Amino acid sequence: MTAQQAVATPDPGDKPAGQQEVSKSDRAEARAAISAGEIPGKDEIVHSSNVQHLANVPKDVLSGTNSDLAFQGKYAFAGNYDGFRVFDISNPKNPKTVSQVLCPGAQNDISVSGDLLFLSTDSSRSDSSCNSTTQPLTEKSSWEGMKVFDISDKRNPRYVAAVETACGSHTHTLVPERKNVYVYVSSYAPHASYPDCQPPHDGISIIKVPRNAPEKSKVVDFPVLFPGEGPDGGGNPGGSTNPGVTKTSGCHDITVLPEEDLAAGACMGDGILLSIKDPERPKVIDQVQDNVNFAFWHSATFNQDADKIVFTDELGGGGSATCNAAIGPKRGANGIYDVVGKGDKRELVFRSYYKIPRHQADTENCVAHNGSLIPVKGKDLMVQAWYQGGVSIWDFTDSSRPKEIGYFERGPISTDSLVGGGSWSAYYYNGYIYSNDMAKGFDVLKVEDRRTDPGRWVKMRELNVQTQPDYFD
Repeated sequence: MTAQQAVATPDPGDKPAGQQEVSKSDRAEARAAISAGEIPGKDEIVHSSNVQHLANVPKDVLSGTNSDLAFQGKYAFAGNYDGFRVFDISNPKNPKTVSQVLCPGAQNDISVSGDLLFLSTDSSRSDSSCNSTTQPLTEKSSWEGMKVFDISDKRNPRYVAAVETACGSHTHTLVPERKNVYVYVSSYAPHASYPDCQPPHDGISIIKVPRNAPEKSKVVDFPVLFPGEGPDGGGNPGGSTNPGVTKTSGCHDITVLPEEDLAAGACMGDGILLSIKDPERPKVIDQVQDNVNFAFWHSATFNQDADKIVFTDELGGGGSATCNAAIGPKRGANGIYDVVGKGDKRELVFRSYYKIPRHQADTENCVAHNGSLIPVKGKDLMVQAWYQGGVSIWDFTDSSRPKEIGYFERGPISTDSLVGGGSWSAYYYNGYIYSNDMAKGFDVLKVEDRRTDPGRWVKMRELNVQTQPDYFD
């Protein structure tokens, strides 16, 4: 296994779908909306009065799509379909590149724990090395799964382990312990013709990584979260039963709250609440569906008191224009659920939807995506990415009446075609908002608002948003 500072040509086989042509009427509407001041001009930056844009660092040698973010001390770790980039953010107004590692493999979902960095590969590769090339899913020798790097030297990350997992690793979530790190691997979309991704794929892979011997990492279990008879398991059947809803065949993302021994799973057609008292044997406590307005359960965020969960619906898979009047305010949005009851009797109760209140052009991909809490005691505040809808700062303290309190966005990348771009992840870390824009690079924002200002005093040594901390412990 080899990793290297990025100097080679990235592999084009892992690129997301390219630009899509739109109708003449959509192009005309986009230009008219810009002329009328209803949306920003092409690439124009706009934001609310309480948000400042402090910095942007464009892509460098890693030209692929930017993906998720993780943080440790003065460093930010930014995933990219071609590898990952390490930034020194000790001065948020002037982030500096520390290293760039070429290691192609979509999506390169990223997280860190101590001296270890974890990278997801959810594309069929010729082998587990960073020099691999794309290969058909139908080929038995193809590899997908988790990669582990030693980042004790941030300038020279070292590739130390690889673990193959069924259906690869679209995303992953860390459950860290003193001696070991458990990795919950989310993946989906099995097919009878894929030798290593057979239906029913109705659970998650759990990897155990010894901190002092990561080369001994291995899959220790594949708990079934949606038990059921037949080839489709027991999750949402989607399709003809629930038109417009994605059939559940695994999970897209899981967020854990270790201090409460809880996890929330966004699993395609289902949202679930889990107990993780035994991290090797997570148990589903409650399971909910929304077959009216949710197409694809994408991710989950607990509030600080663990009595609410925000689930996101990635309608259109992140490649469509869904922030418009035609789609409306309840689809491609967040669903806010209260967690009621105690212990294993807890249930998820729907309260409301939240979607950004600004319509986007039909040439802009826009839908609910990755975000994090802003740590303010007594309030439920969140910052969230919406692809080309930008970054939204919003308040869900009253789970029935969420409201936006700030925003940042760019105008459309194109007024002629739907070109994928915008903020993949927007997270609050040690007083600043960091956004990884798929096309434009790494952005740093600052919000100055009496409602969010107390969050500046909460300092974290490490942050993987899908491993939610107790910010006030």
